[in-house]
Amino acid sequence: MINTIKQALENSFSFADYRKKVTNLIAEGKSTGHTQSDDLLKYSELNETRMNRLEKTIEVTNEVKTKLQNLDKKYIWLVLSEGWCGDAAQIVPVIYKMAEVTDKVELKIALRDDNDALMQHFLTNGGKAIPKLILLDAETLEVVADWGPRPHGAKQLILDYKAAHGVVDEPAKIELQKWYLHDKGISIQNEILEMHEQVLS
Repeated sequence: MINTIKQALENSFSFADYRKKVTNLIAEGKSTGHTQSDDLLKYSELNETRMNRLEKTIEVTNEVKTKLQNLDKKYIWLVLSEGWCGDAAQIVPVIYKMAEVTDKVELKIALRDDNDALMQHFLTNGGKAIPKLILLDAETLEVVADWGPRPHGAKQLILDYKAAHGVVDEPAKIELQKWYLHDKGISIQNEILEMHEQVLS
């Protein structure tokens, strides 16, 4: 596991470099990941717009800021993501904003398809759902906890929709984006903080 983590960290990007990578690929008519399609490119373009907006509008709450600044030691937040993923577009900018308010957290983003060995350790119901935040002790690189791929409210919305309609279709994705819009990143902040607090308790 430790070698898999080290390899993923070597392959990882800063948030700025991740954004640049996604943008450059879109300019070439491509998406991140090992599969290419018109749909994935379309989602990547849509997510680019979302992330630009979120970077400008998301604010870390004072409570979260204070608690992050007072963490007991240094951590690495290693996030598995892809540019075409709608949830990642809503969540990764919030994670970035949180990491920016404290010197106790270093954010690294690794592409899911390029780091399959790591992804296999963090499957959700047997699937490679992303984004996935892996909390590492910065000194030992030990996995302390993990979070993702969605905040509880968003996860419940999709479960309820699937129970009612049998599928997760385009209207479901629209409802999900509305949920993120109304939530303003608050659930993500609180749940990631909660993960840290559970580690300390």
